[in-house]
Amino acid sequence: MVDTCLLGIDSGLTMTKAVVFDAGGRVLATARRRIAQSVPRARHVERDMAALWQATAKAVRAALDAAGQPGIAAVAATAHGDGLYLLDRTAQPLCPGILSLDSRAVDAVARWQADGTADAALSLTGQRPHASAPSALLAWIRDHEPDRFARIGHVLACKDWLRFCLTGTIGTDLTEASTAFTEVTSQSYAPAILELYGLGALAPALPPVARPDQVVGAVTEQAAAMTGLVAGTPVVAGLHDVTASALGIGGHRLGCVAIVAGTYSINETVSDRPRTDPRWFCRNGLRPGEWNNMAISPASAANYDWFLDTLTGADRATAEAGGRSIHAAVEPEVRAALNRPSTVLFHPYLYGSPHGPQASGGFLGLHGWHDRGDLIRAVIEGIAFNHRVHIDALREGFAPSQARLTGGISRSPLYAQVFADALGLPVTVTDTDEAAAWGAALCAGAGVGLFADPTADPRELGLVTYAPDPARSAALQDRYRLHCDLAAALAPFWPRIEAPA
Repeated sequence: MVDTCLLGIDSGLTMTKAVVFDAGGRVLATARRRIAQSVPRARHVERDMAALWQATAKAVRAALDAAGQPGIAAVAATAHGDGLYLLDRTAQPLCPGILSLDSRAVDAVARWQADGTADAALSLTGQRPHASAPSALLAWIRDHEPDRFARIGHVLACKDWLRFCLTGTIGTDLTEASTAFTEVTSQSYAPAILELYGLGALAPALPPVARPDQVVGAVTEQAAAMTGLVAGTPVVAGLHDVTASALGIGGHRLGCVAIVAGTYSINETVSDRPRTDPRWFCRNGLRPGEWNNMAISPASAANYDWFLDTLTGADRATAEAGGRSIHAAVEPEVRAALNRPSTVLFHPYLYGSPHGPQASGGFLGLHGWHDRGDLIRAVIEGIAFNHRVHIDALREGFAPSQARLTGGISRSPLYAQVFADALGLPVTVTDTDEAAAWGAALCAGAGVGLFADPTADPRELGLVTYAPDPARSAALQDRYRLHCDLAAALAPFWPRIEAPA
């Protein structure tokens, strides 16, 4: 087989995977390895950097073996964005990798919000800092671990660490660089940003920036021995996984909002000029002169997974024993609930919210005559409503006219229709497998000339578009307003609810 296949590496918060694609975008093999998280104390969520690389290398070797050892033209990695992966001045890990679930820096962010730093950052960088932003985590290390801070040699993101392990080269890409330290209009590093956060000493530690599809190195002999890749295989810079997911489903383009319904509610749209607002991050797109506007909160399909994991144990066992998934088993209950009136509403804030860290999830309007189908319906609608909070903000700024949806929920036609009805937008689902890994692979292919650019997707996509049902959409409009009004009314009580008993 000639070297026209591509390897996309996608490292998430709990799983790292390697996917081999042919030049037409068909998945030839996928291999996954779980990555253990460590929570050494409250708000600290970490992983061992060496273990991440070892697991990724094993996944790559397994995928290559499963695909029959095809010729790989190029490699790219994507991974969870934000968080922090630090190397010392000898390019050795300085501490465990810090995940984007980490919230140790929440007090620093609160100070910046109170003293005007956050507003200045919005104007300068296109976003306010949040608890897992590199800026906030570095400020926390400066204040709490000054000896470690003094030894920082290189400030990397997760996928940049994997690139270093593959190639021995240090750097980042345009999308990842904009998580904290690039100026929003120039899209380049600006010394004033580090000074704003009191991090001026780290200027030499910021990595060089390349385009996501730019070849930045080649697989080393050591990495080849671990992964099964051929030494010398080109590696491109890669990209932030939020952008990679949008790219992989054909949603990284003007006029479209790309929706990822996973642990996070991710909603993003491309623009050809920067526009800042506290409700979204205005970050770099795939190329200079392009911006990716992301409205995000940790409040999406993980709430649905929690419900099924917690409240359907016996039914899950029965379904799986019969060769069915629990999702298919409960869907008739949800369909029946959608065909009758219900007063049940759900705020999907089990893991976070757009309303601050003290907001909590909950059912409202629940009565004794409601059943499990009503509850799951409320969970799905609540998830869709939370996405709408973000999408309505993006519609004010950029007026996207259509949506692309990915994530586990998108596999259900019933739930995809709920999204269309709740958003009042046509929602298109593609037959893309491994969207983020394919987004990385598109960059790899563009880097070695297989594709004209990362958006030149060669696939004939299978598209299913769900148009809003007018009557159902009108009814959900009223429920959405109530969802928002109730969140506003509960805001003064969430701190009291969360106070230790």
